[in-house]
Amino acid sequence: MQNKANLPDAQMNVNKVLTKDYEDETLGKRGKNKPNSKPICQRVKLMQSVYLQRIMKKIADMCYEKTKPIQTQFPQRVKFMQSLYLQRIMKINADMGSEKTNPNKPNSQKSVQSARAPTLRESKSVVKIKYMKSHFEYSKLITLFHASRPQFLVASAAPVLVGSCLGYATVGSFNWPLFILAMLGIMAIHSGANMANDYFDHLSGNDWANKNPTPFSGGSRYIQEGILSPKTILLTALVALTVGSALGVVIILLTRSVFILALGLVGLLGGFFYTAPPVKLGYRCVGEFVIALLFGLFPVYGSYYLQTQVIDTIPLLPALIVGILIFLVIFVNEFPDLQADAAVNKRTLVVRLGVPASVWVYRVALAASFLIAAVMMIYPLMRLMFFAGLLYLITLPIAVRAMKFANKEDLAKPGQYRASQITVLLHAVGALALTIGFIVTALHNPAV
Repeated sequence: MQNKANLPDAQMNVNKVLTKDYEDETLGKRGKNKPNSKPICQRVKLMQSVYLQRIMKKIADMCYEKTKPIQTQFPQRVKFMQSLYLQRIMKINADMGSEKTNPNKPNSQKSVQSARAPTLRESKSVVKIKYMKSHFEYSKLITLFHASRPQFLVASAAPVLVGSCLGYATVGSFNWPLFILAMLGIMAIHSGANMANDYFDHLSGNDWANKNPTPFSGGSRYIQEGILSPKTILLTALVALTVGSALGVVIILLTRSVFILALGLVGLLGGFFYTAPPVKLGYRCVGEFVIALLFGLFPVYGSYYLQTQVIDTIPLLPALIVGILIFLVIFVNEFPDLQADAAVNKRTLVVRLGVPASVWVYRVALAASFLIAAVMMIYPLMRLMFFAGLLYLITLPIAVRAMKFANKEDLAKPGQYRASQITVLLHAVGALALTIGFIVTALHNPAV
């Protein structure tokens, strides 16, 4: 009986402890376990934040995707556009923070309105995205223009200038509409041919195999660098060729000349099938001579005919000089591409002859152009050719420098393109010298 527990006392003691602990727990935290009186408002806020996060992610992704293709061409504009996007995203975050921290706003009512009318917010974001997209589309047009390599359009403009001014010196009059149409037409066809060559050299693997591209060779590299897709390059090339063909049709309608029609068709097909299968003229050891005809002999004769309406031998000598100069430009640009051309079986003259023999071909052709200029000065029609031949001889120092750089050591060395630079300069200056010479002749003899 002594060890028997006092059950009523023990029960009372336990109840007192439990009651005291419960009172301390509830009195110290009174109101913190209060049921939420506005559960819908928090849910609406959560939906609103998720919705805004999706909009910001969409804007950021769109900014990245749109600016990625043009970063190499327009870094300043891309940075400016990205800063605008970041500023707008930061403003959205600041607005969300102010809505959460401001206790005076009717949160429940505004949240419900935001949840019930999401289209209003979406319409604002869509407008901003479309506005920015218009800028990127404008930039893409500029990118397409640069992909056509406009810096090399001098090769197509030079023969038109020479032939037109020779015609002016011959008849003493100048037909500006036909000159402008011829200039725009041949430059459009040249741009289309450049982009078509990029596309077909991409298909053949030639530009991909080229590990030594220079500013004058190896293509534009827009496909290899992921700036433009091959399909975009091809479509743009076809558009440019179509524009050039349309301008040619206008010239044919104005002149009603079968000669101009034949020259136009040869130029169009030759430019496209220079690398396009199944012809691939540039792969068959005749590409350099085709370029000499398409950007030398034929356009000089064609532009001369547009001014005189006569087919004769007068343009032959200046046309040969222009043809040799553009031949040298194409020829010297094949040296850096030697390994890539050989890898894809592109049989250029440099691949077929080798570097040492090709250096001598370059020097002999360059010397031949000055021999022709000397013949022009003693030509029976010396009053017509004298000043043009004389001014071309003034470019002899540039030619000497070109021969100096055209040596087998520098031409075979990767990363060297000084010979290409000086040859391009010689082509431009030489064609300009011939043009000025014919203009001087026309001013002194307005009716030869």
